[in-house]
Amino acid sequence: VSSRSDNTQTHVAELPMFVLLDGSVDNHMEMGKKLLAAGQLADALSHFHAAVDGDPKNYMAYYRRATVFLAMGKSKSALPDLSKVIELKPDFTSARLQRGNLLLKQGRLDEAESDFKKVLKSNPSDKEEREAQSLLTKSDEIQRLVAQARSSFDSQDYMTAAVQLDTVIETCVWDVTSREIRAECFIQMGEMGKAISDLKAASKLKSDNTQAFYKLSTIYYNLGDHEMSLTEVRECLKLDPDHKQCYSHYKQVKKLNKQIQSAEELIQEQRYEDAVSKYEAVMKTEPNVRHFALLAKERMCHALAQGQQASRAISVCGEVLQSDPENINVLKDRAEAYVQEEEYEEAIKDYETAAKHSENDRQIKEGLEKAQRLLKQSQKRDYYKILGVKRTAQKKEIIKAYRKLAQQWHPDNFQDPEEKKKAEKKFIDIAQAKEVLTDPEMRTKFDQGDDPMDPESQQGRHHHQHFHGGFQGFNPFGSGPFNFKFNFN
Repeated sequence: VSSRSDNTQTHVAELPMFVLLDGSVDNHMEMGKKLLAAGQLADALSHFHAAVDGDPKNYMAYYRRATVFLAMGKSKSALPDLSKVIELKPDFTSARLQRGNLLLKQGRLDEAESDFKKVLKSNPSDKEEREAQSLLTKSDEIQRLVAQARSSFDSQDYMTAAVQLDTVIETCVWDVTSREIRAECFIQMGEMGKAISDLKAASKLKSDNTQAFYKLSTIYYNLGDHEMSLTEVRECLKLDPDHKQCYSHYKQVKKLNKQIQSAEELIQEQRYEDAVSKYEAVMKTEPNVRHFALLAKERMCHALAQGQQASRAISVCGEVLQSDPENINVLKDRAEAYVQEEEYEEAIKDYETAAKHSENDRQIKEGLEKAQRLLKQSQKRDYYKILGVKRTAQKKEIIKAYRKLAQQWHPDNFQDPEEKKKAEKKFIDIAQAKEVLTDPEMRTKFDQGDDPMDPESQQGRHHHQHFHGGFQGFNPFGSGPFNFKFNFN
């Protein structure tokens, strides 16, 4: 084919211009045939258009043009040309057979059968007779199946109807009605992905299929896919701007879409409280579609966890996980909230559940390791607890708490040897807690689950020694009146 194609192209290129411009139908027919043989379909089509315009009674011009349309996959355009051929030359069996085949694929069974019967009566060749007889038998079979499928559908046996229509559609690939009925079966069976596939095909096969776009939009909406729902309903309104159902649905989807986009922008801007309010508005706009309630709560759970509102986050995340227990994002957000609440064992459980469903998620791995370190740390010393402040406390609050406790637990306040010993230990803990929590670097390490004062770690040893070095020049536990020098820097 390629060498033939090259030859033809050379041949066309070398033709004198006057031949190409010569409007004779024969020339256009000849050129069209050569280009068609070379696979240059668009160029061939131009010549056959010209031939049809030059001689509207030339049945071969229509037939050749139909052949090009079929080669281009444009069966809708081929059909009127084949009908014109049959009108001009009723005994052209090849055209009638081709038209019958197209009508069969479109599900126009009565018209297809009429063509096949006429071919059989018109003294066909053996090959044409065999083909017409086989297609007629196939068409009869499909007529029966269509009737059975409609009966199954009417008696609400959707599964049987869908299976029967599968067989119909194998042959009648462009049959819009069968696809639309099968889509309805899938909707009733809850198989939305299959329904979407059939409705998308139906919207392409029938040029003004507003109903298919409307159904697609409502399916996407009920699945919680507001963006796809908006896309499909816009297609409906392009075809008919006054379509009542589509316009009413469009207003609802557009409002919801705008609220969700706005809420996501607020999350990006770290305006978490506003984002939560916006998602509460989403639930008011659409109270009946479960997917939107879940989406809103999932994102509220995230915003609350990010906004350090741990107890609210835990509650909202929990509501989502009741319906969707394997939701990885929500498990991660709730785990983060549990960490904020210092409920490390619960955080570890959530991270472990999430890890089962998403093994290579770095965030889960790091979160789990952090929660495990913090749990271990909480079983040892917790500098926040020692000073009685929250993990979110500012430096000012930490110093204030330190001053109060340092005065309360100063060893000079205690006479009993046992109590003095206990106070000395407590006093050192308080001073160390203050040192760690007012030093941003040490505090970050501690928040990650490492104890900078722990002698087990190299850096811990360094800080430990540095801290004790801070007491040189005086003895904080010396006798006599209150002689410990407070250092509040």
